[in-house]
Amino acid sequence: MKDVFWQLDKLGRTRLSEHFQFRQFIYSEIAAAFGIPNIPDDPQLAIQTGTKLCEEILEPIIAALGPIIIRSGFRSAKLNRFGNENGLMCAANEKNFAYHIWDHRDADGNAGAAACIIVPALNEGSAGLSSWRDLANWIDGNLNYHRLTFFARDNAFNIGWHENPRREIYSRTPEPHWFKR
Repeated sequence: MKDVFWQLDKLGRTRLSEHFQFRQFIYSEIAAAFGIPNIPDDPQLAIQTGTKLCEEILEPIIAALGPIIIRSGFRSAKLNRFGNENGLMCAANEKNFAYHIWDHRDADGNAGAAACIIVPALNEGSAGLSSWRDLANWIDGNLNYHRLTFFARDNAFNIGWHENPRREIYSRTPEPHWFKR
């Protein structure tokens, strides 16, 4: 167990951008509740894709809209599989490669990374945006994102960076539907 601790400590201290270290993306309620270490199989790929996510997607959001809250970030393939198999809000690994599973390429060989975030200024009404649709349109007009998925609870949403971005927007609020495809 000490080896796992030191691996996570070293990885967690890795700076991904001005405001982010890897540590902010490792925490997982699933990992904490079920004792599954959230460690990448390929730390270098996870760091590379996480850096792109932070520098090209998350930092511009912070610059424009203020601080963000990270709800979920990196998931190891083992942790994500467990979450999917046990109905814990994780899609199948194949759908999460190059998305929440930062250290595995997708079926087309592309790398990517995603995080589930909350923009407090949106919820407080101080961002100049009145709804998730306004935020989706702002992101669509300003960032080279891969995929957005909006959730009803807390206006949380998944946002990703990808080598071959699709620039698609899905919402689960009020009912599941495509906003842009």
